[in-house]
Amino acid sequence: MAGGRGERFWPQSRLQRPKHLLSIVGDKPMLAQTVERLEGFLPPENILVITNREQRDAVLSVCSMLPPGNVVSEPVGRDTAAAVGLAKVIVAHRDPDAALVMLPADHVINDRTGFQTVLDAAFQAAEKEPVLATIGISPTEPATGYGYIHRGEEFLEIDGRPVFRVRGFVEKPNLQTAKQYLDSGEYLWNAGMFVWTVEAIGRALEEHTPGLHHGLRELETGLGAGKPVEELLDEVYPSLDRISIDYAVMEKAENVVTVESEFDWDDVGSWPAVARHFKADSHGNTARGATVIEGGNDNIVISDKDHLVAVCGVDDLIVVHTDDATLVCPRDKAEQIKTLVGKLGDDPVWKKLV
Repeated sequence: MAGGRGERFWPQSRLQRPKHLLSIVGDKPMLAQTVERLEGFLPPENILVITNREQRDAVLSVCSMLPPGNVVSEPVGRDTAAAVGLAKVIVAHRDPDAALVMLPADHVINDRTGFQTVLDAAFQAAEKEPVLATIGISPTEPATGYGYIHRGEEFLEIDGRPVFRVRGFVEKPNLQTAKQYLDSGEYLWNAGMFVWTVEAIGRALEEHTPGLHHGLRELETGLGAGKPVEELLDEVYPSLDRISIDYAVMEKAENVVTVESEFDWDDVGSWPAVARHFKADSHGNTARGATVIEGGNDNIVISDKDHLVAVCGVDDLIVVHTDDATLVCPRDKAEQIKTLVGKLGDDPVWKKLV
């Protein structure tokens, strides 16, 4: 799933170039890293990227290792339930007995072997029983920025690895609640990675989102009749319900299970999160590109190699320079960047910078 509007990492990210198309962490775009993480587990012809029309050309360039027809672009955004449904329709058209995994395009995972081992267990669980499997991340801190999975009793075992029933999903908690979750040992971070068979997710969508399911049936019928995917999406997609897969299905279904991860993971959801992946100087400053920091502490300063950004005598700032825009923001106000970008989009003068 490679959509997004490029708001949280502005000004580097834009509508046509959001986080997954940038090398926010690592030397390659996040999407390329995600595809490469599946090397040896899935053949390239079985990897689909669902993006939008604005990003299609950039995604094709990043994903040159995939068949061009495997990059599918939505004409309008309809959130993750529609993206899941679209993936289900395309995969079912190729193989109605298939199982598929839905992965965000922009997460950081360095342990490829551990990732593939857990993913394989989730596939086996989904192919053995008619369940909706999610991969839960073992929490390392009482994080308030993630949703949580409440793990229940053991459901089955795959190659010695337990697969647990899911009691429920919890939205981002406050700090006190997050500490309770961590202490209980019963909660996992929800990373938005799901595995299911075509049949299982099809039944779930039909039961819990009948309106969306009806639109997906139109896509199925059109594909069966040989209509081009892009033409079908133009006709059907704008009318689909706009809702996340979490709200639409996962929080309602009773056949949800989870496999606990053993690999490193970070969704790198904001500029402060980037600092975790780069070595800071002795004053806690994280810098990339042509930068100089004097008399400052715990700053994040990012520029390109040809434009010097000098920061002097300030603490706890985010400073990001690009060719056409510069951001200066306190680290603890990073969540306001999304609101800022929204205001730029409403302004005819600055809309071009979004």
